[in-house]
Amino acid sequence: MSQNVIDVIVLVVLLAISTPLLGSYMAKVFQNKKAPGDRIFGPVERLVYKVTGVNPESEQRWTTYAISVLAFSFISVLVLYGMQRLQAHLPLNPDHLAAVPPALSFNTAVSFLTNTNWQNYAGEDTMSQLTQMAGLAVQNFVSAAVGIAVAVALIRGLIRKQSNTLGNFWADLTRIVIRVLIPVAAVAAVILIAQGAEQNLHAAHMVTTVTGQSQGIAGGPVASQEAIKQLGTNGGGYFNANAGHPFESPTGLTNMLLNWLLLAIPFALAWTFGKMAKDRKQGYAVLGAMAGLFAIGALLVMPLEAHGNIHVAQAHVSQAITSTSPGGNMEGKEVRDGPIISALFNSSSTSTSTGSINSANDSYTPLGGGAILFNMQLGEISPGGTGSGLYGMLIMAILAVFIAGLMVGRTPEYLGKKIQAKEMKLVVLYLLMVPFVILLFTGISVVMPSSLTSIYNSGPHGLTEVVYAFTSASNNNGSAFAGLNGNTNWFNTTLGLCMLVGRFALMVPILAIAGSLGRKQRIPASAGTLPTGTPLFAVMLAGIAVLIVGLTYFPVLALGPIVEHLVGKF
Repeated sequence: MSQNVIDVIVLVVLLAISTPLLGSYMAKVFQNKKAPGDRIFGPVERLVYKVTGVNPESEQRWTTYAISVLAFSFISVLVLYGMQRLQAHLPLNPDHLAAVPPALSFNTAVSFLTNTNWQNYAGEDTMSQLTQMAGLAVQNFVSAAVGIAVAVALIRGLIRKQSNTLGNFWADLTRIVIRVLIPVAAVAAVILIAQGAEQNLHAAHMVTTVTGQSQGIAGGPVASQEAIKQLGTNGGGYFNANAGHPFESPTGLTNMLLNWLLLAIPFALAWTFGKMAKDRKQGYAVLGAMAGLFAIGALLVMPLEAHGNIHVAQAHVSQAITSTSPGGNMEGKEVRDGPIISALFNSSSTSTSTGSINSANDSYTPLGGGAILFNMQLGEISPGGTGSGLYGMLIMAILAVFIAGLMVGRTPEYLGKKIQAKEMKLVVLYLLMVPFVILLFTGISVVMPSSLTSIYNSGPHGLTEVVYAFTSASNNNGSAFAGLNGNTNWFNTTLGLCMLVGRFALMVPILAIAGSLGRKQRIPASAGTLPTGTPLFAVMLAGIAVLIVGLTYFPVLALGPIVEHLVGKF
């Protein structure tokens, strides 16, 4: 059995073990039940409530919950923006890095606030250690927690009966950070350090290379940030090379750990949903749809990269497996990972909202690059980001029962709640906002002379690079296709706006839907009720997601990666 097959099996086994364990634990945390670690986390949690003046027993209506999310996010972006602008005057800046320019500071602050972590800069040359630790890494924790909190609020809206409240945002935020994110990230960071990932407060060490040139070897608190960036599906790397840098992921074991981390919570939250709904079949259906879409995406990308680029083969360049080459399309990939494991990692990264990569997306085959672009265009639901993947899939579930209701002429129901006009208007708003900004800004960028200068590749590949950038930003993914200079006023501003739309223009409708459903009485299932805890519904759920994406994005995919594959431009 090849090492690649073993790696894939190990990842599947790890997820099969962690999903029920982590999912059940989170269900207890979100329902404030007795859970492992209460003796440790309880006192810390109570201290936070005391210092902040939060009453965890005081629940909020959906409007108050939404205002809390927006207020917390507004303060966060101001603090992070100010930290970047003032970093030259702040401590823990051993390399004496200058202040970050205004447009880039705005883009980065919005990026980390929205769990996107898009980076128009090289981390080791731009951000001080204080900015990395107290700014970016902190946002990696809290932005992930905000997404999970909104997903939990939606679950409560679905399962509660005639309730005007959805919980307390501040208590949810505290519990998620203290009881879920910090413990898992701490263990992961220790493993990374043990495997050789960098973790220090040193300035760059200047060394002389074998060619006699002087080079700086950057230092910094890398492992601690690496752990939470993967676990929280954030993705912003300490180094420009991201998870492909040996200081971030030194070994095959760390590559596997990072791949598991970015998938662990999104899959586990589907299990949490089933536990909180007291109907495991509902969780299985959502989990099955997520897993099916993820598997299809990965099984498309891996062979495409393993078989190499047909147009390279036509140029009489060998892509065969030899004693010195793993074969396949190795451009932009590390020999230690090879094309299959690299493709699996980047497919996992784009199927979630992580954006962390261990190989260059821009160097993938045209159809391989198109497949990881399609992963994001699904709306980050396969399995998606921390929280955003679950609430995105639940929106698809509401849409699925609505379509089924139209087919049989009955009022659609989900978990005993009638889905009516108000909810469907919000669902349509949720589904349209992201494609609108992606296609709008892409269209402007490929005709406006000033933005055209940022596109380094002509033809369909250049179009794909622009579409990828706006898709990544709008879906809060953060990975890049390269070949595009995003560090301009136009792209810094428009990508930042896309991130805000992809985050908050979706979260507010989600909370409004949760509030509307929470106020409704649950009705018993009847002969006309569509069973939603079945494999058939899981297939329907995945099919509707693919259909919506296909109808929305097929024209731009046809003009980009599909045309590139057919005409042979690489």
